[in-house]
Amino acid sequence: MIKIVKGVCIALAVCVLAATAPVPAKADAVPASGYDKYIAFGADLKPSEKASVLNIFGLTEAGLADYKTIEVTNKDEHDYLGSYLDASVIGTRALSSVMVVKTEEGSGIFVSTNNVNYCTSGMYCNALITAGLSDAKVTVAAPFNISGTSALVGAMKAYSVMTGQDIPESTMDTATDELVTTAEVAESIGDNDKVVQLVAAAKQKIFEEELSSLDDIRDAVEASAEALKINIKEEDVEKLTTMLKKVSEVDIDVDTIKEQASEIYNKLKDAGIDFSKVDTKGLAEKVGDFFANIFNAIKDFFSGLFG
Repeated sequence: MIKIVKGVCIALAVCVLAATAPVPAKADAVPASGYDKYIAFGADLKPSEKASVLNIFGLTEAGLADYKTIEVTNKDEHDYLGSYLDASVIGTRALSSVMVVKTEEGSGIFVSTNNVNYCTSGMYCNALITAGLSDAKVTVAAPFNISGTSALVGAMKAYSVMTGQDIPESTMDTATDELVTTAEVAESIGDNDKVVQLVAAAKQKIFEEELSSLDDIRDAVEASAEALKINIKEEDVEKLTTMLKKVSEVDIDVDTIKEQASEIYNKLKDAGIDFSKVDTKGLAEKVGDFFANIFNAIKDFFSGLFG
């Protein structure tokens, strides 16, 4: 069973920013209902704890009048997370809370976290896109340092109420699986950002090429790991393959996935790695054909993704 990870929860390629920074991932807009500002509070927050959460949200009790509020109970947490997390990790109190604010069409999803030690903002972003969220600013907060896994449940519930569109149970389950599996593999590898990048790249390849078989999805995971120079264990490949098989069956906008993956490419370019400008022929003269061919394979991989 997984342990609580020291760090902050999902920084997808599109979400490879610090956990306290907003993370964009574009998607099509969804019509809002009566309210465009929602907060899902953990049902077991004490008054002082709720005040702390409100402070993180930048709100007062009076300011709540502009928001539609709902609650996430500990039962909700166990119902959605019980298949993936040990009961001791989920706990007996619903404390993590989430604020969802509708934003303008085409603005994408922005995720920030505070006092969350299991998932990064990028991980949340990935899972929320799988759940079908679009054009929203999402803030995850807790009164003190906790896992924060239940915030995903709160965000999905709040968005569903806000838009008037039900998120299918199977889709919510898949998004939860994605969040937990990504965190598990990140703990195993020891690099949150790399795993978020890997999942985003593999997703893009899966949806762009309409991959559906386990073998093809496994190949996409392995190709993404190789391109990103991630040394991944076979058991982690299997975990990601099984999870992404479920994701492949969800109706997700391919353009949204492409936008996520493009953030990886831009991130690498910002770090000085521009695959489109690498002279692999000249590289061969310096380091030999073997290493040049490896780099050329990486170049071709990303050219296929983003070219």
